[in-house]
Amino acid sequence: MATAKPASPITAPDPTPVGATSHSVSHHITQFAVGAAAACGAVTFTNPWEVVKTRLQLQGELEKVVKLQGKTVHSAPHPYGNAVQAFVTIFKNEGLRGSQRGLAPAYVYQILLNGCRLGMYEPVKAAYIKVLNANHRGTPSVASLPAMVLAGATTGIMGAAISSPLYLVKTRMQSYTTSNAAAVGHQHGYITQGTVSALARIYKAEGIRGLWRGVDAACLRTGIGSAVQLSSYDSFKHLLSPYLSSTPLHLAASLGTSLLVCAAMNPFDVASTRMYNQHTATNGKQGALYRNAWDCIVKSVRAEGVGALYKGFSAHYLRIGPHTILTFVFLEQFRKLAKAWSLQV
Repeated sequence: MATAKPASPITAPDPTPVGATSHSVSHHITQFAVGAAAACGAVTFTNPWEVVKTRLQLQGELEKVVKLQGKTVHSAPHPYGNAVQAFVTIFKNEGLRGSQRGLAPAYVYQILLNGCRLGMYEPVKAAYIKVLNANHRGTPSVASLPAMVLAGATTGIMGAAISSPLYLVKTRMQSYTTSNAAAVGHQHGYITQGTVSALARIYKAEGIRGLWRGVDAACLRTGIGSAVQLSSYDSFKHLLSPYLSSTPLHLAASLGTSLLVCAAMNPFDVASTRMYNQHTATNGKQGALYRNAWDCIVKSVRAEGVGALYKGFSAHYLRIGPHTILTFVFLEQFRKLAKAWSLQV
């Protein structure tokens, strides 16, 4: 990797390859592909923690917390303790296949979500800066930070809306277990037939509405997470560039970003998981437990307390931390490869 230059004002990098215009269709396709490839590389390593997070967020769903002689008494089984114990339990009961449940739809989800979120971030940010009348190539403008936040949220929401059916199937696959003693949340047995079959079954039974059930929670989750992740990563890199360079700079910026993302996103992540995994009401038109994301949040807090919104937080960070690091490390390398390839053609 090249050595980072001394600190300078935050600027929007010029993503245009040699020989292409800033509005080149081929360039935007390259940005999309690079972002998607980086995210798929990362999710290969982090998916087991996504499985753990999903199970922990569904454990004790809408269960009233009862104290008896100073001890918490659960009305339903709680097979999972902390994140590490949950990981061991899943691997012991279900093996490697169980710990990698939902990986196939996760790949497609990452291509759609992060292709938009990372690939479109720079052009969308540039558009916001132009609208806000900021000179992002010279003296930094007060519009730079709002443009980064808006671009992160916009591209995150775009990606979440497009990829929502894949996240729905992924969540249902990850909640499913062959061990009755370790089952939490509703168990959707049909997901064992594969991603395409699951999507077809949901569409046949519930129509388009069924495929996009929970998209509101997903947009809140991903919009907030993307705004924090992409804007804070830029800021962390700028702040740390006088002291670090190359790989250490990317790792440190990613670690700081991950903690902020987890804190901001976890309540909406819990709502998203529960919205996606709920079974369908008898009328077949809506979820049996929640009408929308806010209804899910309110019901969860009323039944389980505020702590419900931070269930699975440690697993979330164990997933987000490495995923963020790996995504941006892969992203930097794939961008270099794409640039080198463009110079040769």
